[in-house]
Amino acid sequence: MKPFTLLLVVSLCFFGRVAAQQFQQEFGNPRKAFVEAIATPDHADSYYRLGQQAMLRVVAREGGVPLDGAVLRYKVGPEMFLAETYDSVVFRNGEAVIAMGTMTSPGFLACQYEFRTNDGKTQKDLVKVAYAPEQIKTFTAMPKDFDKFWQTALKEARKVPFEAEYKDIADASNDQFVTRLVRLRVGKNKWMQGYLTMPRTSHLAPRSAKYPVVLCPPGAGSQKIYPSDYFPKEGCIYMKIEIHDNDQLLDDEAYSVERQKSDGYMRRGMLSKDTYYYKDVYVGCARVLDFLCTLPEWDGKNAIVTGGSQGGALTIVTAALNEKATCCAPFYPALCDLTGFLHQRAGGWPKFFSGFYKDGKVEIPVDQAVETLQYFDVVNFARRLKVPTFMSWGYSDDTCSPTSIWAAWNEITAEKACDITPSSGHWRFPSSWNKCWQWLKRHMKE
Repeated sequence: MKPFTLLLVVSLCFFGRVAAQQFQQEFGNPRKAFVEAIATPDHADSYYRLGQQAMLRVVAREGGVPLDGAVLRYKVGPEMFLAETYDSVVFRNGEAVIAMGTMTSPGFLACQYEFRTNDGKTQKDLVKVAYAPEQIKTFTAMPKDFDKFWQTALKEARKVPFEAEYKDIADASNDQFVTRLVRLRVGKNKWMQGYLTMPRTSHLAPRSAKYPVVLCPPGAGSQKIYPSDYFPKEGCIYMKIEIHDNDQLLDDEAYSVERQKSDGYMRRGMLSKDTYYYKDVYVGCARVLDFLCTLPEWDGKNAIVTGGSQGGALTIVTAALNEKATCCAPFYPALCDLTGFLHQRAGGWPKFFSGFYKDGKVEIPVDQAVETLQYFDVVNFARRLKVPTFMSWGYSDDTCSPTSIWAAWNEITAEKACDITPSSGHWRFPSSWNKCWQWLKRHMKE
């Protein structure tokens, strides 16, 4: 490249950066959304007794000016069974009130609303309120051979050696901890991968130092997983796993092809409890915890499981199946009360029998599906929990319905604590995790 051309390129890059900086300085970064809307039930905790009327107050401002004259459209109905047509009210001085009605049976009443602002954009939200949720009863039956089935499955899997394969992950390691990608054989024909991150020994942590282990099962799908330094910084051995044995070191384009082999996995082999895809997954997660407890650095006292959504379900399953677990912390668990939709009530993800969710499409006779699913419904594993359990969920979740989560929660007889944030959906507030971590630390054995 000629000197003049090089100088021109450098100059353009420099002035481009300056222009970008000036643009940011001139126009600033908004600290608030231009349209602000908040919906508040007339009961602050979103809890109602059966038969009580629920009112929803929606307050909206556009650039700080109360919205006036805009039409707010809404649908109301039992959770996931909303009315087909919209009703409407009009904002007056920034406020609109929706009469949601009531319920006579335990469950959740939902309101989906939307309105268009002066700039032509549509704002939407979903709000749910609880009606006597502590009285929600599951529709899931407990098979007589449930314990025998799972004890036999785990016993057989434990006969298979792990054959662990390790790959160092240099860019996720430093002088404080080391990360490796580990591939484990967790059953006769089942492998799983996970990022294992461990504190390094140092003058502050002698070679004899021992640490709690923390297992984190993944959410639904076949997304790439990534290592985390949160738990290692807290003095724990941490392993985040992927359940489909997809190669985590592929580039994104190749991984998008690899992951296709996992499409529809939640429906595979449902004709029988012995062939259902989740059988190897449930047992496999229990085996990963076995593996963590073989590490010489494990303290021999603390084995924690935590995850959200499908990971929340697998957290409960693992803690119920594996006697080495000492406590668990599921967030908005999936796979709870799976036959709810057969009873005109919201069921858990993957929303089997709902008729409106592609992952929940059941292509076998209903009675056969129900017979298989009762062995995999997280409600039945919740009934078997013996370890202290911290659970957190929200009411505006339309992926893992709060109705289904309450159905599982109400079956737990072990020591339990919860953090419910009514306004959250299929996600958690940082404060919920902070409460969870403080709770976990109190339950760790010294």
